[in-house]
Amino acid sequence: MSNVGMHNKERELCLSGKGVTKVFGTGSKKVVAVDNVDFEFYQGELISIVGESGSGKTTLAKMLLDLIPVTEGQILFQGAPRDTSTHKKKKEYWRGIQAIFQDPFSAYNIFTKIDTVLLDCIHMRGGRRLPKQKKIELMEEACRFVNLEFHELTNKYPFELSGGQQQRLMIARIFLLKPDILLADEPTSMIDACSRATILDMLLNLRDETGMTIIFITHDIGLAYYISDTVYIMENGRFVESGTADEVILNPKAEYTKRLIDDVPKIYEEWDLSTVEL
Repeated sequence: MSNVGMHNKERELCLSGKGVTKVFGTGSKKVVAVDNVDFEFYQGELISIVGESGSGKTTLAKMLLDLIPVTEGQILFQGAPRDTSTHKKKKEYWRGIQAIFQDPFSAYNIFTKIDTVLLDCIHMRGGRRLPKQKKIELMEEACRFVNLEFHELTNKYPFELSGGQQQRLMIARIFLLKPDILLADEPTSMIDACSRATILDMLLNLRDETGMTIIFITHDIGLAYYISDTVYIMENGRFVESGTADEVILNPKAEYTKRLIDDVPKIYEEWDLSTVEL
């Protein structure tokens, strides 16, 4: 674990929120999915938002990406209130924040070839007028970064790749886009353990190389401890605890955090199987 999070005072605040709330429905069908949360994410920091299914973490991620509107509260981007009121401003915001999702397959248009997927990233970064050879070199470099060979991918469609390769292609896109913030929503939950470690290493290398902020949305508190500078624990739409990974996971204060930690099987302890029906 790096100590990036320890030096927040020296770093720029890149994304923050005050009283951020999301309510679905009205009257008796009203559901408060995210309930008055505050947060501060710093440049170059690796943050994990940890919670079980239904805790509100994915709803929060969608608000951070401006995929759904905020009901109450305010999100600030690079110190100023976020303004995505026009299509142009929204595109500008998305140049600064990108995402990797749990299911890589759903992130691709099945009719778009891999060459076009990568070219679109170069164009989005202002490289539309670059010579063709330079564009190819950039795509080759991005593929090499994630242990793929561009010449083996050209003219193929994403669905012709394995799940792990699709996930690596997603990271190649991020390598080309170089956003200020990357939001990774359970990015390794659908791939095998070996590929998972590879993907995590690639994301950490990307952070080290570009200085981007990475926000992990995960249910895996062990993963959060391994990779994070700062951890936010989310239960029923609220942050019940936050701090450095060591503070939160080695010295948890909230009962919910303690339960999440207790649920992680430990190799050196005898497992309690008394509650399992045989």
